[in-house]
This record gives sequence, C-alpha cells and structure tokens, in this order.
Amino acid sequence: MPSHAKSSLEAGLVALKQGNYQTAIAQLEPIASSQSSATISLQAQVGLVMAYARTGEVTKAIAISQNLIESNNPQVQEWATRALEHLTKRKKPDQESKNVETGFVAFENSTPDSTPETPTVEEKPNDQVIETKSNDIPPMVPLAKLKATVATPQQLPAAPLSGFMGSVTRTQAKLFGVIYWRQAQRARAWQPLRKPKLIPLRLLTAGTFIALFWVMREILKSAMGFINQTLVKLPYLEPLQLLYRDPTQLLLIVLVILIGVSPWLLDLLLANLCDQREFSKDVLNAHSREAVRVLQRCCQQRHWPLPKLRILPIAAPIILTYGSLPRNARIVVSQGLLEQLADDEIAIIYATQLGHIAHWDFAVMSLLLLVTLPTHKLYQQVSEWGDKISAKIWRWPATILASLIYGVWCLLTGTGLWLSRLRLHYSDRIASEITGNPNALIRALLKIAIGIATDIQKQEHTSWQLESLNLLTPVSHQQSLSLGTIASNLSFESFLKWDTANPYGRWFTINNSHPLMGDRIERLCQIARHWHLDTELHFASVPSKVKRQSFLLQVAPWLGIPLGVLFASLVWITWQLAFALKFLNLKWIYEDWSFITGCLLIGFSIGTVMRINSFFPDIKPATVQTDDSLPNLLSDPSALPIDSISVCLVGKLLGRQGTSNSLAQDLILQSSAGLVKLHHISWLGQSVNHQDLIGRQIIVTGWFRRGATPWIDILSLQTQSGKTIYSPHPIWSIFLAVAAQAWGAYVFLTG
Repeated sequence: MPSHAKSSLEAGLVALKQGNYQTAIAQLEPIASSQSSATISLQAQVGLVMAYARTGEVTKAIAISQNLIESNNPQVQEWATRALEHLTKRKKPDQESKNVETGFVAFENSTPDSTPETPTVEEKPNDQVIETKSNDIPPMVPLAKLKATVATPQQLPAAPLSGFMGSVTRTQAKLFGVIYWRQAQRARAWQPLRKPKLIPLRLLTAGTFIALFWVMREILKSAMGFINQTLVKLPYLEPLQLLYRDPTQLLLIVLVILIGVSPWLLDLLLANLCDQREFSKDVLNAHSREAVRVLQRCCQQRHWPLPKLRILPIAAPIILTYGSLPRNARIVVSQGLLEQLADDEIAIIYATQLGHIAHWDFAVMSLLLLVTLPTHKLYQQVSEWGDKISAKIWRWPATILASLIYGVWCLLTGTGLWLSRLRLHYSDRIASEITGNPNALIRALLKIAIGIATDIQKQEHTSWQLESLNLLTPVSHQQSLSLGTIASNLSFESFLKWDTANPYGRWFTINNSHPLMGDRIERLCQIARHWHLDTELHFASVPSKVKRQSFLLQVAPWLGIPLGVLFASLVWITWQLAFALKFLNLKWIYEDWSFITGCLLIGFSIGTVMRINSFFPDIKPATVQTDDSLPNLLSDPSALPIDSISVCLVGKLLGRQGTSNSLAQDLILQSSAGLVKLHHISWLGQSVNHQDLIGRQIIVTGWFRRGATPWIDILSLQTQSGKTIYSPHPIWSIFLAVAAQAWGAYVFLTG
C-alpha cells in the first residue's frame, strides 16, 4: 500500500468521522479513481458513498454504489447492494426527516440541555484491528488513529438517508476493522405493553428459597453427621450431642434474618472482597444523564427512595442489584460498563435493575449471593493456600478440599439457576417499557458480552469477580466467550440463529445461569416491532432441520431414568401377580421401594451406552475441521451436541493456574476465530498436567459441540514442542455406565 495513498485515506476517513464531508470528499476522490491499489480504491469509494449521501449528493452516491456492486469482493457487493436499495428510496416528508436528524425526547421531564449523547461506534479494545477473512479488504488503520469511520444516525441528512445506517451491517465492520451498529431508533411515543403474568416468577422465587433452604439443610446435616462419625471412631473423644439435633428450624430462622440484613452484609463483603465503593449520582450523570432521569422518574412514580449507587473498579462490564426491600436496594455497576456503553445503553441497563426491584426477585437473589460469595471466597483462599505448599504430597489435601468447596458452591448456585434465567425476561420487558428503547438494550447486551470476553482475553483467565457474581449479572461470562469474540468473522444474527431457530435449544440451558441470548434478543425485537420500530438485529426465519431421533439420542441417559421407573413398575406388577398365584415369593427383595433406585441407575446406564459411539466417534484426519470452519460450525442452527464434529484447532490456552483449576473448570481456547470453552478430564499418571500448558500455544483435537454454550470435548492437547495430554472422555463415559449398571444391579437384587 503506497504511503501517500494510505495517509490520504486515513485523513479522508477521519474527516468523514468528524463530519467534515467536503474535506473527506476532497481527500477520497483522487484515491477512489486511482488504479494503484484496488484495496485502497474500494475503501475510498465506500467512504465517498457515505460522504456524498450526507451532503445530499445522492446521485453521485448511487453511481459509486452501482460501480461497487460489480466488485469481485462479495462483502463489498453485499454492502453496496443494500446501500443502493436505501439510497434509491423516495424522500420522506420533511417533518419525518427532521425527526431523524434531531432524535427524540425520551422523558416527560427531559430538559432542552439534556439530549442524549451521540452514540459511538463500538471498538475492539487495546487498539487492535479485527482481522477479516477477505484477502481483498484488510483492516485499514489502527483504531488508536481512527476511532470510527462512519457517522452516527443523528448525523444523517434528511430524507435520502432515512434507513441508510440501518443497512450498515457487520459486513461493513469487516471492511473497516470495527464493529458497527445499526443504531436502530427508539420509540418517540409508545403504548404500554400488556401486563405480564407474574405468578410464575412469584412461585419460582419462593421455590428458589425453598430449594436453597433444603440444599443448605442437607449439606449441614451431612457435615454434622460426618463430624460425629469421625469423633466416634477416634479414641478418647465423644460425639457432640448438639450435632445430633435437627437444624431445620434454626436454619430457617437464620435464612430469614439474613434476607433482612443482606444489604448491609453484602456492602461489607463486596467492599472487602471486590473493593466496592460508593458512587454518586453526579458521577453517574457524567456518564449517562438519561440513566439518572430513569432512576429519578421511576422511583418517584413508585414512591421509592433512590437506590444507593455503588461501583466496582473492574474492567469487565457488569451490573447487579441486591437488597431486601425497595427502600434499601443497592445498584452496583462496574467501571467497565460505564466506559464501554453509550448514554442510552447505560440508562436501559439501569432500568433492568429497577425491574428486579419491582418484581421483588432481587431479595432471594441477594440471599443467594450472601451465601455463595463467602463460599467462593473460601474456595479461593484454600486454593491459594494449596499453591503455596511446595511438597506435592501435602498439596493433595488442599486440592481435594478446594474441589469439595467448589462443589458446594456449585450446589448452592444451582438452586438459583432457573430463577436467574426467568427473571431476566421480565426485567428486559419492564426496562423496554420504561425507556421505549429495546434496541438500546440489544446493543447493551452484545457490548457487555464483548467487554466480558475482552476482559477474559486480557487477563487470560476468568476472574474471581466474574465467576462469583455471575448469577446476578445481565450476561453470563460463559455465554460471552464465543459471542463476544465472533463478530470479526460472523454476524451476530448468524451466530444467534441457533438460539432462535433450534427447536431444542432451551433444553440445553438447564445448567445455564442465563437464558439463550438469541431468544432474549428476539423478544426485544418483538417489542420493537410492536412499537413499529426497526430492530437492531434482523433474524431471518430459518426452517428447523433437527431430527427428533438426534435429540432423543442426545438425552438418552436422562431418558433412561423415566424408562427405569416404568421398568420398576412392570417388575412390581409382575411380582404381585407371581405372589398372588403363589408362583414366586420375592418379598424379601421387594418389600420396600428401594429397588426403584436400582432401576433408575440401570436405565441411566443403558442410555449412556447407547449414545457413546455417536458422542465420541473416531476422529479421522480427512474429516477434521480447522479454525477456518469454526464460524460455520457456530452458525449452523440445526446442530446438536450429539453431532460430535471432529476439530483440530490452534490457539492459546487460557485459564486459571494452580489449585483453583484442578478440575479444569476454567479452560478456554483463544483461536483466530474467537474463544471456545474446553472440557477436559484429568488422567492420573500423565507426566504433563493441563495447567502446565496454560498460556502456551497448543493444538486442540477433539469433538466440537454446539449447545447453549459452544464447547469442545478434548481428545488431546499438544504443544509445539510435542508434549501431549490426553483427555479420556470416552473411557470415563464407559466407566460411568459400567459403575451405574453394577450399582443398579446390586440395589435391584438386594433391595
């Protein structure tokens, strides 16, 4: 690329971004007509189309667009086709054109000097340029020099460009190395949505409290029984009579008290563990004036005091709400969210938190956080203690203890998964109704996913804060991995097609803390269409091609459980008939119902065996997919985890090091196509540990699975020096099936 042409291109695009369209035209016209570099010429022509359109010279813009349609680059052709479609549209009335330019008045109490700030174009952090698949159109300049190349919708001229920015898709992002947003507008006036049915949310909130209470009681009873059994077996010691008492009533009283004092206890915990500090309304106003107006207006309407504002000094964009009553609610935002979201996006994210307060689900979630946060901190402390032990023989007890504590944390967190998923649909709905801006929430959710993925890439592991606070955040750190890094290779619509089109998609969120992002965004798009708004994302209707047999094979182990119950019922009926006819007396076996457990285990074992061959097929070099194929694998809406696509990907292994990652719960591959979650099972006796490879370039061979969170079941991890680690997923599956079969047969025969 000639240096003078490159500098002129940069100057022209900077002028375009700043709104100096005549300067941009003067800089870009000579480059566009030059034949020295096809790449520079194409980029200059795209810039000219936008500059001409904004100066009202639509005829010239149309002429260049027609020329671009003949380009050999398919991305340029697509962009030019959509631009030409909108440029040739008939002018709209002057009043509507004026509205397009001036924007909107969001609230009744808005003042003339409180207009929304101009939305900015989203960038990749660290001044990195998104690489493209196209060899013809590489990234142009570092983002540090060129923050954006496209004006925002508020800068558009009157009628000729109404909707033009709506055609600027991720294809254009690939041309310029930046993520561009349609900046779909908000409603100027809107009718309230139909009131949602809150009974399911209320019942689930109560059910979550009951589930948490039951799990804590069982854990407490198990711990008390273990302590007394240990004391009985030790010499000179007696069991503690206090530990034989039923802890049910005491635990129930303690949990009720904890709900009441949760705001103040969480203030202390978050201040000590996460450096939380107070956050004034004036500072929030500097980041988003609309957010302050949203808080004030909603609290006045509901006669609430303004929630206390807090901030976490972390780069990942998160926000959460805790408290026991609306009058003592706290809204905690991270510094990263304030820096990475636009004015209206910050406002609607705050509005979602008001939705949690209005629906009262935040009280039980506060209790969950109050219980799980110290547990996770204990897991962290034990892990750090284990890392300091030099002798391996003494490190094993710390590793086992840390893993047990992590398991307890997972159990406690699991009681709130269903509520965590459901409550977000309600809060998204009420936030859209408060602001009339569902499109801003779509952008905010996607930007949060991008910000979380960027934070994981920067730190090269999932931070303690992201993991411990995940249950209350708007977007899960696990669903952010691929979603937040795929934009340079795949449009959001293509990636989220699986969420919206796969008929079995919701079945794969059972162990997820957040709903499918595509399903969530589709609901917001429905609200936008209800108010006759263009939508930030456009989901095309895709016919389902998923075979029912594939799904049944996928869930075969769990389908074996009800079949085991059916088998137990048939066995019981057979025994009753045999006993009545005095043919056979098996009362010594079936005098109680414990044999049902054996039937359940046998059914689970049979289902596991049935799917092993399909779940772990042989990996053949001829059928292995590489990094270039990953975007296509992620965009297939008919894929299921059972499809087991063989892959061989190259990238950097990310994850926590030390005792805290002994179960390989935080292993991520950073490939050229984005981040992918890895599932690994440690194999005793291997000379190389998976943690020894963290931070190094590796080759991952395994089975790619498209689910709610895409992941790879590892077969092997290999370094450039030849060190290899194997993950025996098929062997462990067989072992699990055999163990369940043996245990079930023993229970079935002995009662």
